[in-house]
Amino acid sequence: MPETEAADEGRVLTLPNVLSLVRLLCVPLFLWLLFGRHDRGAAAYLLGALGATDWVDGYVARHWNQVSTVGKVLDPAADRVLLAVGVIAILVDGAVPAWIGWATIVREVGISVAVLVLAALGARRIDVQWAGKAGTLAMMVAYPLFLLSRAHVFWRHEARVLAWLFVVPGLVIAWYAAVTYVPLARRALAEGRLARGAASSAVGSSSR
Repeated sequence: MPETEAADEGRVLTLPNVLSLVRLLCVPLFLWLLFGRHDRGAAAYLLGALGATDWVDGYVARHWNQVSTVGKVLDPAADRVLLAVGVIAILVDGAVPAWIGWATIVREVGISVAVLVLAALGARRIDVQWAGKAGTLAMMVAYPLFLLSRAHVFWRHEARVLAWLFVVPGLVIAWYAAVTYVPLARRALAEGRLARGAASSAVGSSSR
């Protein structure tokens, strides 16, 4: 990798990273709207907006050449935090069927634990796959709709129908993505160990 490209990817303060951080900072506001003000409608619209803008930081990063190592971690982390907090909060609220909520939580916890274990074992970072992004996006649309179906809005019945239309394929795609990560994780672990071994050999050779 050229030095200029490596330096660019090492940037922290970029517009996409700021956007991801803003999305994360909106999580407490969502919780306050839902449990503090008991305003399901406002909470649902905020969560829906945060989910709908998921693609914005990635688009800005690619379009304005602001892709960074921090962003590659922060963007999916923001998605995961938003989805996990949204799912748990809406599950507590009772607006979503329990089995839907738990199927989502188990998948997210499993992926998060796997990422931490792989990192601890020295695996190289795995890029986010399109199926994982698609499944996450579908569920980030479905959960606000479930919340709206319990809110005082005129289209709450339509919102529930739409929620089911998004959540079922979203869950299927998300679990499919989780399965496809297994061979990718094995390859990342093998490549990470190989790179670490090569680096150790190089250090040993240079010290002789």
